[in-house]
Amino acid sequence: MKIAMTSKGKDLEAEVDTRFGRCVYFLIVDPDTMEFEAMENESASASGGAGPQAAQAISKKGVDVLITGNVGPNAYQALEASGIKVLTGSNGMIKDMIQKFKSGELDEAGGANVGSHAGMGGRR
Repeated sequence: MKIAMTSKGKDLEAEVDTRFGRCVYFLIVDPDTMEFEAMENESASASGGAGPQAAQAISKKGVDVLITGNVGPNAYQALEASGIKVLTGSNGMIKDMIQKFKSGELDEAGGANVGSHAGMGGRR
């Protein structure tokens, strides 16, 4: 299993970035071994469509689960279409969120939990 975490840094000691489409990094983590790969989010500075672009990027990495703070409607739809389970409402340290995931403390999102363009300050 592979988990994608939205992150403000490049290691497990980093904080969760609560934005999905405009997060700084994704950490792709194997929760069993805790091995990880840091991946810069190339869609973070996109003028539009950052969420769906980010969804496509993590889908290409074979991610099964996304743990993040917030996800907008277009991103959620793209993640759902890719078969990626979305867990929202996360904040704090990456390593702590992985432990919460492993102990079943995180709930699956039933849809987007913010509006379009929320990562840009909600301009729409």
